[in-house]
Amino acid sequence: MSWGMRELLVIMGSGETSPTMVGVHKEAARRPAVLLDTPYAFQENAADISRRACAYFARSVGLPVEVAAKPEDLETAGWIFSGPGSPTYALERWRGPVAETLRQSAATLVFASAAACVLGRVAVPVYEIYKVGADPCWHDGLDLLGDLGLNVAVVPHYDNAEGGTHDTRFAYLGERRLRRMEAALPDGTAVLGVDEHTAVLIDDRVRVRGRGGLTVRRAGASTVVPAGETLTLDELRALTRGGAVRRTPARTAAPAEPPRPTLKQTVLDARARFAAAEPAERVRLILGLEAAIADWTDDTEEDEGTDWARAVLRSLVTRLGASAALNGAVPALVAVRDELRAAGLYPLADRVRDALASGGVHLRDTPAGTFWDVGGQDARSRETS
Repeated sequence: MSWGMRELLVIMGSGETSPTMVGVHKEAARRPAVLLDTPYAFQENAADISRRACAYFARSVGLPVEVAAKPEDLETAGWIFSGPGSPTYALERWRGPVAETLRQSAATLVFASAAACVLGRVAVPVYEIYKVGADPCWHDGLDLLGDLGLNVAVVPHYDNAEGGTHDTRFAYLGERRLRRMEAALPDGTAVLGVDEHTAVLIDDRVRVRGRGGLTVRRAGASTVVPAGETLTLDELRALTRGGAVRRTPARTAAPAEPPRPTLKQTVLDARARFAAAEPAERVRLILGLEAAIADWTDDTEEDEGTDWARAVLRSLVTRLGASAALNGAVPALVAVRDELRAAGLYPLADRVRDALASGGVHLRDTPAGTFWDVGGQDARSRETS
């Protein structure tokens, strides 16, 4: 069996279990679908990561996914996914039979983050360099992309900016270390960088989807293929070999759907709009933010991000309750809560109740309707039904 029998290969820079990649996953979905958990299998929370990933695919993509338990699961799969963790840990365990199975399989491969690193001729040992302080170097990769005529080192998280005051682009290497490593690449090998929340879909074409782009870098010189653009496989080969590609408007198309904002962008937008918003709009911002956090809950790379988002949400809830009591907006907010309860949206209704309580407004639900009072002053009770 040759690579030509494979329908599709998807490389994701990050966001593989986030709302930003749902559209790509739906397009690439095949059955039976399996998750290859090797990159993070050494972690104590490996089972929880797998559970959350499977929940994401079931809930957001509509794809039932099982963790691969034996080699035969890969041989019969129509779709194989692997994501975060340690590239070197995965490489040590995939060399040999697993690598050959992946190479011979006709299944759609969706490899993201750490797993994406192993696809090239060489792989970056992210953990060892960034977390442990090992000297920058390359490890031999599985070179599955070599079967497509692509002599590359895949670098996910290419536009990472988590470092703030220090450079964490290029899978946390930064420019200084990447330049040093680039000089040690095997002859003719290019860097293939995939931005965060970005996917590269390869079949007879090369399509870039998501929020960022695909970068082909040789000797420090970069060519960026932005999201929405499509190349032929021959054109990508030419770029990796140092050739030029003439792009025309015919090859540039808008993404199939607008890229969804990241969780951080959603939180910052809600926080910025909250100050000038009217009470009812503040409620909508809070409810929308809570829904966004729920959407991101299954993302295996956003643990710290969702904790921060919840902290911001709690602060907005407190401000909502206080402003409602001060501005006389309590009746309107109680009415919103009643509408949510009538629609069966009890968790969201409870959020409004908690917001009012944090501002000293207490509700009493009775058969006759909902009553409220401020600061325990029963004389200010009102009925909203």
